[in-house]
This record gives sequence, structure tokens and C-alpha cells, in this order.
Amino acid sequence: MSAAALGTLYLVPAPLDFGCASQAPLSDALPAGTLQQAAQITHWVCENAKSCRAYLKRIDALHPLAAPLQAQQIAELPREVHKKGDHGSQGQARLDARSLLAPLLAGHDMGLVSEAGMPAVADPGSSVVRAAHDLGARVVPLVGPVSLLLTLAASGLNGQNFAFVGYLPQDGAERAQRIRALEALALKTGQTQLFIETPYRNAALWQALLHTLQPSTRLAVAAGLTLASAQVHSRSVRDWQGHAVPADKHTPAVWALGQ
Repeated sequence: MSAAALGTLYLVPAPLDFGCASQAPLSDALPAGTLQQAAQITHWVCENAKSCRAYLKRIDALHPLAAPLQAQQIAELPREVHKKGDHGSQGQARLDARSLLAPLLAGHDMGLVSEAGMPAVADPGSSVVRAAHDLGARVVPLVGPVSLLLTLAASGLNGQNFAFVGYLPQDGAERAQRIRALEALALKTGQTQLFIETPYRNAALWQALLHTLQPSTRLAVAAGLTLASAQVHSRSVRDWQGHAVPADKHTPAVWALGQ
């Protein structure tokens, strides 16, 4: 089938306020062009249908949807890929997402959306993008917030060489070992290391970082990005000592360490 006969897969970024106590005005967080394009899409692949409908309701308040909310066709990614990913990493099998893209074959445009930020970046969805390419469909990423890049830009750490390493281990000993390994890599190569944690474990991660990292290592944290209450701090571990955890148990944060 020719690309002209296929629908287009749009990668639709979502605001970063998912799970936060307050929300940023949608028009402040995303460009009008992104919201206008999203309003025209009626077929979706998402992490969670409830969250997707809530996002579409926010869009509808600014740009009327092409189809009523009840008529939107929404398919969810399998639950097992939400934390472990869908690209075959961590020993997991790659997800064959072609069945989720049947509307593309019928000529419908589709949207891929995560609960926050850019889909397929620090979130599942790469399998859907890969399947769209394999089908010969056009893939268009729309403009919107990406928490990893916003954190990196605001951290003062090396933005020319960086890596996102996902979640650190929950076990205390394994987590400390992983932190030391990331620090050693950062200090040897200059590569900034970015990682995330479930908000309710922010305090535990904070204590592990302060107790494990060398005093001269720089540690940055960005919490509540794009909200009025957003905070970004970057200090040496030595200078962090005595400070309270800079991200509470309800607010998503991105952490970074390096030189």
C-alpha cells in the first residue's frame, strides 16, 4: 500500500502536570499548532484511556474535537510495557504493535500519546512508531515539552554528551552500586547521566544520592516542570548537604548528575 493511502501517525506530546496537584494552562505548555492537530485526530494509542480522555477534554476546551469524546477510538498499550518498555530491553520481547495501527491501514490519521511529555521518550511507544515505519506510514512528531531536555538545559551539566538511564534499582545496595557506576562514567567521560523515579520514592533516592556520591559531583533536580511551582536546582553534593529533599512525594522529578 502506498504511503498516500495510509493515515499519518502523529506523536502528540502531553503536558507534564500528570499526577500533580495543579495543572498548567494547556496553551502555556503546548503550541497552538500541536493542539489544533491533536483536535483533528479521532484514533489514538495511549498508555491509559482515562488519562487520554482527560487530555482530549482539555484540548476540546481550546480547540473543538473533530469527533465527540465518546466517539474517539482509543486503544491502550499492554499494561506490561508501561514500566518495562516495549522495545525489547531488559530481557523483554519486542511488542508487535501492528495490530494497534489498523486504522492507519484504513486511511485514518492516528495519535500516539503518553500520560506526560513526548511519547516513546522515557515512556513506552517506540513499538508503535516502529510498526508505523514498517507499514510505510508517515510519522510526524509534534512540538511539546520533553522533561529530560528541559532538565538538561537547566542543569548546567554537559549538554553535548548525555544519557538517559531510566529508573535506578529499588534495592538499597543495588541502587548504591548503580549510582557509583553512573558517577564513575560521568566523571571519566563527562557524560551527564539523567534518571527518574516514582514520586513517592523521591526522598529515598535523595538520601541514597547524598550518601553515595562524591562531594564534588554535581547533582541537579527538576520538579514540576512547566508548572508555576516548578523548581530546578543544581549544586555540588557537598553544597546539597543539609538541604531538604527538593522534590516532594507527589511531584514528578528528573534527576541528573555529572561534572
